[in-house]
Amino acid sequence: MTHALIVEDDVDSAVTLKELIASEGLTVSTAFSLLDARKQLALQQPDIVLLDLKLPDGSGMDLFNDPELLANSEVVLITGHASLETSILALRLGAVDYIVKPITHKHLQGLLSRVTKPAVLKAEVADLTAKLASSGHFGQLWGRAPSMQRVYEQISRVAGTGVTVFITGESGTGKEVVAQTIHDLSRRRKMPFLAVNCGAISPHLIESEIFGHEKGSFTGADRQHQGFFERAAGGTLFLDEITEMPLELQVKLLRVLETGRFMRVGASQSMETDVRIVAATNRSPLQAVATGRLREDLMYRLNVFPIELPPLRERLSDVGLLAEHFLRRIGELEGKAKSFTPEALDQLARYSWPGNVRELRNAVHRAYVMALDAQIDTQWLPEPGHEQKPPLDVPPALSSPTQVQPASHADPEAAQSAPSTQGASVVLPIGITIAEAEQRLILATLRHYRHQKERTAAALGVSLKTLYNRLKQYAADKDIEE
Repeated sequence: MTHALIVEDDVDSAVTLKELIASEGLTVSTAFSLLDARKQLALQQPDIVLLDLKLPDGSGMDLFNDPELLANSEVVLITGHASLETSILALRLGAVDYIVKPITHKHLQGLLSRVTKPAVLKAEVADLTAKLASSGHFGQLWGRAPSMQRVYEQISRVAGTGVTVFITGESGTGKEVVAQTIHDLSRRRKMPFLAVNCGAISPHLIESEIFGHEKGSFTGADRQHQGFFERAAGGTLFLDEITEMPLELQVKLLRVLETGRFMRVGASQSMETDVRIVAATNRSPLQAVATGRLREDLMYRLNVFPIELPPLRERLSDVGLLAEHFLRRIGELEGKAKSFTPEALDQLARYSWPGNVRELRNAVHRAYVMALDAQIDTQWLPEPGHEQKPPLDVPPALSSPTQVQPASHADPEAAQSAPSTQGASVVLPIGITIAEAEQRLILATLRHYRHQKERTAAALGVSLKTLYNRLKQYAADKDIEE
């Protein structure tokens, strides 16, 4: 039977907590001081320790000074309020999560349902590490380059905790795969993993999609709708392209991270959430803050545990391994195995892959389709030196001089033009909304690159998926107007 130890100097709180835990079928012991806690730990190693940091004879942190005491116990900190400092402290000390007073039965049930001995998680990580040496993959992630091994080490360290993770990296580097791997190695693995592309949802609907809405809260809301926070209850919510989230919604997300509560659109009462947040962006977070795409306070709240994914051009030694992995999977799906010639693998390893792993996967699929026999040569593979390299953060269209004129003097059609000469610009009248300015810039850039969507997305510094969704939205808005 699972055994819990409560280390809490407030007798009333400890007794209430003990009754709640016992009602879930666990055996429970209590300790009201560090001295009592050490005695209880020596008598019976608990599966979970709920640890208050403020005790009459010292800080709960002192228990971590003796690693053997908590070697096979899951430690959850008890705190008076959720904060960034608490999250960092929990991770640094070796705690897996924290719980905020007053402790609710629902939150406690979630914690207890996820109790897993640290030794079990360590054994799983050790098994993945062993497979890495022989097969070249860590879960769903592939690569043996030192930069990727650093990523695996970070995943191994943070997966078993409950802290927020912020993944950065260029488009196509595999940020969602990292988020999925963190979930798969966490105590929340039996609960949902939901991925939300913040750039793929209409700005008019994103709040309702994330937080849900009540029936009748707006025109068309003919029934109650559960948002992603409710649907991911007990699991992990992956917020991809977080810098595409409207600023007014970022404020509400920050509130959820700080309080653990949210409100459906049109609701009068808040709801408690038990979800782990993993966020991601293909931009530099600091640059996103500087350009007004990301709130500074939200960035620091998300950036508890940052993981930066290397671009594929910085680990070209992994290209052959990745290409053969993709080729095997395609062969299994299509029912016919094919292989690369040595010259093909050499050419793949000399290309710089501006689209990263996603571009490599697509190139392998195309070459598989075009190859007439079981051997794939260099004919249908991208050639080194012909790359279209996307910028990391600042779109070239914005780095060119942008003319801003008063609305009365501005040519309303100028922003829609797409000159092919170098130094092309977009003229925006003063007073234009950000949404309309973005639309004009996107459409002008699309025309500039002769409707080549991949080059347009690269120039704008957004993912291809985001570009497609923006164009789809513009087309729908035009239909409504007509």
